[in-house]
Amino acid sequence: MAASAAALRHLAPLGARLARLPPQGRAAGRLLQPQQQQRRGIRLSAPAPIQVTVRDALNQALDEELERDERVFLLGEEVAQYDGAYKVSRGLWKKYGDKRVIDTPISEMGFTGIAVGAAMAGLRPVCEFMTFNFSMQAIDQVINSAAKTCYMSAGSIAVPIVFRGPNGASAGVAAQHSQCFAAWYGHCPGLKVVSPWSSEDAKGLLKASIRDDNPVVMLENELLYGVPFEISEQAQSKDFLVPIGKAKIERQGTHVTLVSHSRPVGHCLEAAAVLAKEGVECEVINLRTIRPMDIETVEASVVKTNHLVTVEGGWPQFGVGAEICARIMEGSAFNYLDAPAVRVTGADVPMPYAKNLEDNCIPQVKDIIFAVKKTLNI
Repeated sequence: MAASAAALRHLAPLGARLARLPPQGRAAGRLLQPQQQQRRGIRLSAPAPIQVTVRDALNQALDEELERDERVFLLGEEVAQYDGAYKVSRGLWKKYGDKRVIDTPISEMGFTGIAVGAAMAGLRPVCEFMTFNFSMQAIDQVINSAAKTCYMSAGSIAVPIVFRGPNGASAGVAAQHSQCFAAWYGHCPGLKVVSPWSSEDAKGLLKASIRDDNPVVMLENELLYGVPFEISEQAQSKDFLVPIGKAKIERQGTHVTLVSHSRPVGHCLEAAAVLAKEGVECEVINLRTIRPMDIETVEASVVKTNHLVTVEGGWPQFGVGAEICARIMEGSAFNYLDAPAVRVTGADVPMPYAKNLEDNCIPQVKDIIFAVKKTLNI
């Protein structure tokens, strides 16, 4: 204690001298303000980008929309007390309670019918399927009740509902849990169908879907839930929306157009990076919306690159890629093609359980590279 007191007595005169210094002298001991840093030639680095997983982006979107509109509620199997089978609804039941986040019995037809009826009555339900394979149990409610009611009522009854959950192949879950329903639901007038890839896609599309007055099917991907993506400062706003029906060019290119949705978008970007080392520049389009499809963005890209490759995880016959090829063939962009369009799809078989067979049934980066070289004849 005596030593500490002696040290303080020694520093006291120094403190007094500092107090008598002019302001500019005292500033030397403080952090420089941004204007001072700029005058002195100090360059500030940009703030580190924020990374958010797709799971957390969906959770943020649900939280913000539940807070914003008291008509919004979430229902489905294990969405409440268990925080969701994939933890997408983590914390929402504790925050909003039993009336806004509702656990249901294992009866897709039953709880989907409840959700559709609630939408017709003026609420805005978000109906979660543990996997879209189980939505087949409720297909009558989704198509005949939700999708057709606005038309059949001459526009007097809106059905503002979101059907969401994981779609397509996961890993090791075999034939009954691996199907892609993009073509199924994209076939039906009265529905809007969105298919996000990144965290920004997931957050912006879910918020836009909840606010839309039409039934929207949101096809997520289980293998993307834990994947982190950088998100912009704009996407962190509670007002951030991704417009339904608008594709996004993820990578600019001049030699070939790659069009995809959901997880295969990442495969396309990986393939594009490999091909760039060989002098082939791929333009990668993330569809984001299956219905209504932004064919104008695809056409503009084909006019520029003169080549088209579509990539999807679903089956080939009557698939999303088949629709894109048909629309290009029927439009003016067809005249700009220098080679036939090529489709990369899932194999035309039910999904096998064995890992090596499963890998051969799902489009891989090497398959995309092969298709690009085929259409470019290299």
